[in-house]
Amino acid sequence: MRLAVMVSGKLGFKTLKTLKDGHEVIGIFTDKGSQAIIDYAEQNQLDFFIGNPRNGKASSFIANKEIDVLLSINYLFLIEEDLIQWPKTAAINLHGSLLPKYRGRTPHVWAIINNEKFTGVTAHLMTKGCDEGAIILQKEIMIDPEDTGASVLSKYEKVYPDLVNEVLNQIAKGEMKPKKQDESLATYFGKRTPNDGEINWSWQKERIKNWVRAQAYPYPGAFTWLDDQKVIIDSVEEDDFGFQQTMKNGMILTDNPLRVKTPNGVLRIIKLREEIQASLEGKKFRSNENS
Repeated sequence: MRLAVMVSGKLGFKTLKTLKDGHEVIGIFTDKGSQAIIDYAEQNQLDFFIGNPRNGKASSFIANKEIDVLLSINYLFLIEEDLIQWPKTAAINLHGSLLPKYRGRTPHVWAIINNEKFTGVTAHLMTKGCDEGAIILQKEIMIDPEDTGASVLSKYEKVYPDLVNEVLNQIAKGEMKPKKQDESLATYFGKRTPNDGEINWSWQKERIKNWVRAQAYPYPGAFTWLDDQKVIIDSVEEDDFGFQQTMKNGMILTDNPLRVKTPNGVLRIIKLREEIQASLEGKKFRSNENS
């Protein structure tokens, strides 16, 4: 089959390299930050397009290119109808959730924040609507209690290549049978920015722990404030240290180890992005009460 592949980042690159023999990659779409993909295209003498293809910007690139399947794998940009309608057989996206749940951006991060026990990967037909197309194939992935956003992404790297090649095999055999999504089960989560990571110390300790691990290094990180100093926290654990309920949430109970009060218990801070060179006992992390 003749393929065009839209890929970004490490996950997209790893999947691109595993496309099985018997397929011809006619063109690659990527972004300027995915240098490994650009290098791969150049080394293999593959046509490639860098940047946002919206508003017809890729029209000259796709002109006179005939393809059977368009694949979108961890691609940075939204895809418009001119590209969706380009392939003869199907335009297919790989999305990092068990659709129709967790449509939108960074679904694995949101799944951890929401204390989900499972996530997964869905191959679906592309439509105008975000992640709304009929489902071709899904693979479930377990979220372990100590998983972080990065560790779940590593699990994706083991699933994406097999899934995309299984879908291509279905198409080749004429066995692809997409199933319409159940809109009554659909959920949507938006794009996250580094500023969205602020901790609200009035949350329950379990929510704070999930908030922290979902955004741990190398992601921008969950953060709080100590006076005017931004403090990024990469790991916390629940602690049975005693406290008075009248104490304010975010109160630092001990320095070593660093323990912080929440409404329903104590969290021990295991890892800070940068160590604080001062005594903290009795101080209070500033809380974002509006989160």
